[in-house]
Amino acid sequence: MDPTSVRQSMTRRSFLDCVGAGFSGLALASILNDDALGGALSIDRQHGSSGDARQPHVEPSATSVIHLFMNGGPSQVDLFDPKPELSKRHGESFFDEIAGEVENPTQAGALMGSPYRFAQHGESGMWVSGVLPHLAGCVDELTLIRSMFTVNITHEPAIYKIQNGQMLPGYPSLGAWVTYGLGTENRNLPAYVVLDDPKGLPINGTQNWQAGFLPPSYQGTRFRSQGAPILNLQRDFEEPAGVTQLQRDLVAQLDRLHQQDRPLQPRLGARISSYELAARMQLSATDALDLSQETPATLAMYGIGEEPTDSYGRRCLMARRLVERGVRFVQLFIDGQIWDNHSQIESALRTACHRTDKPIAALLRDLRQRGLLDQTLVLWGGEMGRLPIAQIGGGKPESEAGRDHNKNAMCAWMAGGGVRGGYTHGKTDDLGLAAVEDRVSVADWHATVLHQLGLDHERLIFPRNGLDEKITGVEEAHVVESVLA
Repeated sequence: MDPTSVRQSMTRRSFLDCVGAGFSGLALASILNDDALGGALSIDRQHGSSGDARQPHVEPSATSVIHLFMNGGPSQVDLFDPKPELSKRHGESFFDEIAGEVENPTQAGALMGSPYRFAQHGESGMWVSGVLPHLAGCVDELTLIRSMFTVNITHEPAIYKIQNGQMLPGYPSLGAWVTYGLGTENRNLPAYVVLDDPKGLPINGTQNWQAGFLPPSYQGTRFRSQGAPILNLQRDFEEPAGVTQLQRDLVAQLDRLHQQDRPLQPRLGARISSYELAARMQLSATDALDLSQETPATLAMYGIGEEPTDSYGRRCLMARRLVERGVRFVQLFIDGQIWDNHSQIESALRTACHRTDKPIAALLRDLRQRGLLDQTLVLWGGEMGRLPIAQIGGGKPESEAGRDHNKNAMCAWMAGGGVRGGYTHGKTDDLGLAAVEDRVSVADWHATVLHQLGLDHERLIFPRNGLDEKITGVEEAHVVESVLA
């Protein structure tokens, strides 16, 4: 056919008719494609709630995570990575070799050996500092990673990096990615629960558990460890259960009708989901965090009722009760950053250990004796490590020295959830300054955690602005196969 005759015969109305038919065809194809691929689930993930449990990419080794985040950067050379050479060279000047890695050059001192004694423990002979006596009894459950490193020596970006894979706010946290990928196994409790410290928020505040560009329903839900788990959860008056159910059914129908006309409003879907979850939580949340159901022996094991372990012990026990009920991701925080020991490291680090050591060891033992550890991946670590030199400020004596930030070496450990027990991975140099053997990046760590949950970090994506976003971003990331059982 002559193209000229086609152009001459096509009026504006016929052109619009053709275009309109094309759009209709595209819409029909989209609907059919959604039905074929389980489109309801796709819409639920991107615009609605955390939904029911979803199929992982591969067979998982773990079904839930407890993340014990140690805000501030615990010192690897004082806790898990003994350095005889550092002690031997104690007091030796080292600033010229380390100048580019020091955040506060004017306070940089000489090499400083650890004030703590190390010993080997368990059948594995893992080295642990004497300031962690309770955890030392659990080393055969741990995979200790001595060769982790990060990319920034400032707390805020380093925390963002370990939490969401980037050095900026506005990105989804690890817990949000996990619940986006796997959904929930208990529709009466949030899939992602945060147990922050009653004394105050950690550095970066609530950004630690945000959903970022994922639908808002995937962000962490804060539970209080004292009093009512969530404020205003209980209704002000009693009424027959049948009346309550009729009200909820009517509201649900009205919500769905309202949402049908606004299918691309993620905040609306998240808000509806949150109200429905709140209604279901009225009994479940209170029961999950009711520690009066535990035996006196269990409470004592966690250090509940004594100082300084009561607060952290309560939250560790709550974490066990939550994963026991199918909560997917539980995260514990400390107020501020108690591991940021720029001064008086001998006493400050000891205080941080006293607050957390006994409860964490109790959590591992409790999970094991209840048959939960194999399916629960427990994570411990901070956002960075510390330097092997002393940090001395204001003309203070060496006895009050601490350690500055170190991005090139940090320790972390995993337990349960299909990782090797009693295994030490990687190595730092003789002074503990940098990871030198079997190095593990933050992206590698994220990929490994997701792998244990049956998620492929390359396939766990969210389409945004033409990009397939993932927690490892554009970095090359590898599952650390040697830490897996």
